[in-house]
Amino acid sequence: MKSFFKWRLFSLTILWLIGQTTLAQTFIGSTVDNQAGVHSLLLNPALAVDSKMRLDINLISSSAFIGNDYLSIDMSDLDSFQNGFELNTDGDTNPTDNNNFFGNVDVLGPSILFNLDQKNSLAFTTRVRGFFNLNNIGGDLYELANTEYNEQTDFSVSMEDASGLIHAWAEIGASYARIILDDENQSLKAGLTLKYLAGAGGVYGESQLLTAQYSNQTDLLTTSGELRYGYTSGFDSDDINFSDIKSGFGADIGVVYEIKEQNVNTYYNPYKFRFGVSVMDIGAINYEQTTRSIYNMDNTIDANEFDNKDLDEILEDNFNGVEALGRTKMGLPTSLQFFGDYNINGSFFVSAQGAISLKKNKENPVSHLINSFTLTPRFERRWVSVYSPLSIRQYDSSLAWGIGVRAGPLMIGSGSIVSNLISNNSKSTDLYVGLKVPIYK
Repeated sequence: MKSFFKWRLFSLTILWLIGQTTLAQTFIGSTVDNQAGVHSLLLNPALAVDSKMRLDINLISSSAFIGNDYLSIDMSDLDSFQNGFELNTDGDTNPTDNNNFFGNVDVLGPSILFNLDQKNSLAFTTRVRGFFNLNNIGGDLYELANTEYNEQTDFSVSMEDASGLIHAWAEIGASYARIILDDENQSLKAGLTLKYLAGAGGVYGESQLLTAQYSNQTDLLTTSGELRYGYTSGFDSDDINFSDIKSGFGADIGVVYEIKEQNVNTYYNPYKFRFGVSVMDIGAINYEQTTRSIYNMDNTIDANEFDNKDLDEILEDNFNGVEALGRTKMGLPTSLQFFGDYNINGSFFVSAQGAISLKKNKENPVSHLINSFTLTPRFERRWVSVYSPLSIRQYDSSLAWGIGVRAGPLMIGSGSIVSNLISNNSKSTDLYVGLKVPIYK
């Protein structure tokens, strides 16, 4: 199944994580921890140097994130998401002509971080990632396509710059970080990660203007406009595998500046304030033999076709299209990441993190993050950390509040679990869990 209207891979992975625990973008709130080790590379590669560990080995870690601006997420009814954003739920809906749906899965495989000396560090990482983006889609149309027993009322939507994408790939990364400047008052660190990308493939669609009208009395859907639709060779979003990989290259680059204050409270973490900025996920994967089609969407169809057919089947059976094979470049979710971390007394810290997507919805096919800002107070010691992130997220009008714990080799948390439990207005949820072997200095 290539359809991005029903994206079972991501939702099933998220539900698997829920089943393994109790229910980030990626590892929300944990990456700025001074004991984060190899996970700190996911925020800024410069954080690899001057690690508190002699050696940090990640065995397996997983993070999953879903969100939208259409349907409120009810934690008591999460099984309704097993086939995507299913509508068999009591959650409130907010249908517009330009609703957005998104999700990502990030699995950090066997990875290692170690210090070469006091000023140089190396890391090697393995990672599997998947992104789902659906932007500027009429909420009523999405509901029609995803409700098995439809009781949809009449609607008319006009969607401008609508786009959708599913993309999955693996990464093998090598990171190097170095202390460039270090004295009693300040330090400056820089880091670089180079990544080999192994693309499993993807599917995408886009339309500058697409209209749809539905009649409940006749159960007919009338559409007009033009749709560009494509998928890579052999890609199936129900069964993604890496049997036919396509290569690419990517990079992360970052710097971290620290202001020091020499006193007993900052002895173990000798900074009073540090600030970092990085550009993450630079790069793309080229796919040869991509099937690309342009469909004339002027037609009227039976809405019941959504119950039994995938999107590509509906297009082929009902609309005139011109098909060609060609080369398609699928971009990584390039983003600007920044953070500030204030050392209160050596055990209590407060950090602020921001993520800004450098890719726009109109740049398709390309994965992109949602913009977010997170404030995280935390208690941190060598063997344990507790943090409670508060986030403002694009497309979600409510505040996301979560909690996370690192206890020796185990880390588990969520950037939204508290707000998901106490509010029925949340429109995003996330979870991460990890197992590692930290060997401290």
